Amino acid sequence: MKKVLIMVICILPSLLLQAQTLDTQKSKANFEVKNMKWMTVEGHFSGMKGDINFNEADLANSSFNVCVDAATVNTDNNARDKHLRNEDFFHVDKYPTICFTSTSISKTSKGFVTKGSLTMHGVTKGVSINFTYKNGQFVGQLNINRLDYKVGESTGTFMVSDAIKLEIVAVTN
Repeated sequence: MKKVLIMVICILPSLLLQAQTLDTQKSKANFEVKNMKWMTVEGHFSGMKGDINFNEADLANSSFNVCVDAATVNTDNNARDKHLRNEDFFHVDKYPTICFTSTSISKTSKGFVTKGSLTMHGVTKGVSINFTYKNGQFVGQLNINRLDYKVGESTGTFMVSDAIKLEIVAVTN
């Protein structure tokens, strides 16, 4: 009996902090950007893959390491999507993924915040993502400046705003 109890005590922490499997069909990164200062273009990236290790009781050992496939950019406009994939914007042949790797996760009054590195278009910047977690679904929000990541530099900010609103929805099984 003593051996069984010791085994349970040793195994229990690893069972509580296990990688959650991403549901790639339901997980995506949504975005909004102003076009010509008054129209809003909405779209998303899919093909999210990676590792999520999350335990509310052990945030110090929790982590995110996820990527989306940049070639999956979808704004429901084939011509625009094709343009977004080329060298002017995401250059998906050279930079096929957009990735986030966490360095810390902490509790807030409205949920959680994770800090880490966002890599897009060959540029890595530190970001903070406020997120909630409920029933196996992580929903995070952040705002970025596309020019910080050298995305669409030759396009002025009148045609495409530099401010991008992102919502990441990561659904686990």
